Amino acid sequence: MENFISNLILAVSSFVVLSCATSTEEGATGVRRSQLMAVSSEEVTAESIKGYEQTKADAQKKGLLDKNPAQYQRVVAISKKLIPHTAIFRKDATSWPWEVHVISSAELNAYCMPGGKIIFYSGIIEKLNLTDGEIAAIMGHEIAHALREHSRERMSQEMAKQGLTQGGLALLLATGKLDPKYAGIASTGAAAITTLVISLPNNRTQENEADTMGVELMARAGYDPREALNLWRKMSSAGGAKPPEILSTHPTDSTRLAHIESLLPTVLPLYEKAR
Repeated sequence: MENFISNLILAVSSFVVLSCATSTEEGATGVRRSQLMAVSSEEVTAESIKGYEQTKADAQKKGLLDKNPAQYQRVVAISKKLIPHTAIFRKDATSWPWEVHVISSAELNAYCMPGGKIIFYSGIIEKLNLTDGEIAAIMGHEIAHALREHSRERMSQEMAKQGLTQGGLALLLATGKLDPKYAGIASTGAAAITTLVISLPNNRTQENEADTMGVELMARAGYDPREALNLWRKMSSAGGAKPPEILSTHPTDSTRLAHIESLLPTVLPLYEKAR
């Protein structure tokens, strides 16, 4: 029994230690955090590209891909200003096969997949009447997620979460502290607890990092970082009722705005220099 417990602890500890890395340089805003990266970057990027190509194909089939040439060129032009500055955080990022498309849809959404695959939905531009600076704020935020490999990190966290849950149940069963007939109930409860303790805080941390790096990217590209505040105020107005912060993967609006405000003394000089 002692050997079982020791081996379990050793396995979990080794998994965590050997899988930790950091994906980016700090930049002026100083994002620094060791990340759990148990899944290969190549695997995540390959799967993401498959999804991206499918999304493009579906939109193309419906006549919704880059339907508005002026809107498409506008988004592409903004991306061309931001992408060169990704080298501040990752020297390899400027050589990624970047791609930008706009899908005509009422959806208020945009994202950048691993490897630099960007999609904007026209709804977020049109319904929020976004300025170029506000588009740059969204794009910088989404690019930051890709630079930090947050998708890869989340997949790794899920692996760790499952391992901790199953390992903990195995330990309780092996030591006789859990009746086998209650194992299913215990597994569900453990999964819920690990979501609250591990997944949600880490996802909010990722959002914070994306805000931080995104504001720096837009400032270096010559966009006023204060426009990020305008953007999130618009998003807040469009968002409606939200769950409490402890149950949300995104920070509350007030938390996000206060954080961006705190970055202005650092990023405004970068903007002034880039103008």
